[in-house]
Amino acid sequence: MKAILTAAALAATALPALAFDPASMNEAEKAAFGEAVRDYLMANPNVLVEAINVLEERRVADEAKNDQLLVENNKAAIFEDGYSWIGGNPEGDITLVEFIDYRCGVCKKVHPELEKLIAADGNIRWILKEFPILTQESDLAARFAVAVQQEAGAEPYKKAHDTLMEMRGPVNLESLGKLADDLGVDRTAVLNRMNTEEVSAVLRSNHQLAEQMRIMGTPTFIIEGEMLRGVPADGLEGAIARARAEKS
Repeated sequence: MKAILTAAALAATALPALAFDPASMNEAEKAAFGEAVRDYLMANPNVLVEAINVLEERRVADEAKNDQLLVENNKAAIFEDGYSWIGGNPEGDITLVEFIDYRCGVCKKVHPELEKLIAADGNIRWILKEFPILTQESDLAARFAVAVQQEAGAEPYKKAHDTLMEMRGPVNLESLGKLADDLGVDRTAVLNRMNTEEVSAVLRSNHQLAEQMRIMGTPTFIIEGEMLRGVPADGLEGAIARARAEKS
C-alpha cells in the first residue's frame, strides 16, 4: 500500500495534473489509495478544517456577488420608490436602506445604535422599509406607521417609528390609538386609514421587493451596492466605510 501511495503522490505532485488518472487504477489500487487518503486525513484533520473554511469563504463571496446583482437589478424600487420615509441627510453621499419589523428584537436593539451612527456621520441618507413578517402585531404596527405618514407626513411618522421601536407592551388598536393621541395626529383618521388599499399597497410593494431580493428576515440593510442580512459582528461602520471607499 505504501508503494501505491508513493506512486499516487508522485503522480499528483511531480507530474502534470492530467497524468494522474484515478480511473486507470484497478479495484485493488483504488481501495488502497482511498484507504491511504483516509489515513492521512484522520492523522491530519486540520486539512479538512482548512478545506471547509475555503468552501465557506467561496460560498460567502458567491452570495455577496449575487446580492450585488439583486441590488443593481432593483435599484429604483430600493432607493427611489416614492413612498418610503427618507431621513438622516437626504443629500448624503451614502444611502442606507433598512427593512424593519417593529416586533423584531434585533431591530429594537440596533435602533439606538443606528440613530447615533447616522447622527454622528452626518452624511448618510436613511430609508426605512416597513416589512412586517413576524406577527399580527407586526402588521398592525407597520400599518399604523404608514397611515401616520400618509395622514400627517414625515415628522410624525418618524416619531411613531421611534416609539414603536421602543414599545415593549402589546400592539393593538387601543395602544395605537393612544400613540396617535400622543403624536398629536387624528386618531380616527389614522386608525381608519390602516386598512385602506393605500396602506396595503405600500406593504405589498415592500413584500414583493423583499421576495425579489430574497430577504427573509429583519433587520436587513442595503448600503449602496452591498446587502447585509442582519447586523454584522463589527457593526455597520465597516460597510459604510467600504461603500465610501468604492465611490472615491
